[in-house]
Amino acid sequence: MSWSKDWIEGSARAVAALHSPAFPQALIDAIRQVAPFEHSVTFAYLEDRPPLALHSEFPEWKHKVMVEDYQAGPYLLDPFYLHCTESTEPRLVRLRDLAPDRFYQGEYFRNYYVQTELAEEIGFMVDVGAARVVISAMRASRVFSAREFRDMATILPFVAAIVRHHWADVADRFANAPAPAPTPDGGTRLAGLIDTAFRSFGQNLLTPREVEIVEFTLKGHSAEATGIALGISPGTVRIHRRNIYGKLRIGSQGELFSRFIAALSEMER
Repeated sequence: MSWSKDWIEGSARAVAALHSPAFPQALIDAIRQVAPFEHSVTFAYLEDRPPLALHSEFPEWKHKVMVEDYQAGPYLLDPFYLHCTESTEPRLVRLRDLAPDRFYQGEYFRNYYVQTELAEEIGFMVDVGAARVVISAMRASRVFSAREFRDMATILPFVAAIVRHHWADVADRFANAPAPAPTPDGGTRLAGLIDTAFRSFGQNLLTPREVEIVEFTLKGHSAEATGIALGISPGTVRIHRRNIYGKLRIGSQGELFSRFIAALSEMER
């Protein structure tokens, strides 16, 4: 491992910076010794609450897209957010391995994620008490090679341990954030917001099944994948979609995404 000496020195600096404002950047600098990348962002997630930004390296214009806009609603469709609570074991994952089958043709990618101008994003997922911390390493021009990914996985135990030490109290930081309204049927945060958001337009309410269809559509699932998940045929999914578009007076998935994000913005005012 040609990077081992630089990694040892970088990780030592990260340890020395523990519990200081310099720690997040020191950790990122250490990780870069293993495999280079242009950007990074670190979010904390707790249940259904909007994520907290713990650190980012973006210029001001990209910070707005990647942090502020993301926290306003698109995080609900982010595969990292949707998968971060699947396991309490630390993981290193590629975005493309978490994404649904039509993610890169879906409206979250085409209307939001494409603005990030990224070629690939990988993330260290670490449980810290009740919360999850995700450190994303991002490349703008090329993907991480299989070897680079394996090398990054080698340092995962260290990253997980030091993240847990530094951000041990991260769950407490959510205490001042407003708690999400519970969904009446015990459904997902996204499903509850879909129902509330489209109700605010004054249109006919979507049925529970239609809310499920919208949720899978916004996440980037094809009609086939949605049908398998819900136990219905792809043709039935497409019929539901046509009915949804008719009720909301829209004509495409792009309009569906735009209306949903616009409704979230209205709900926060």
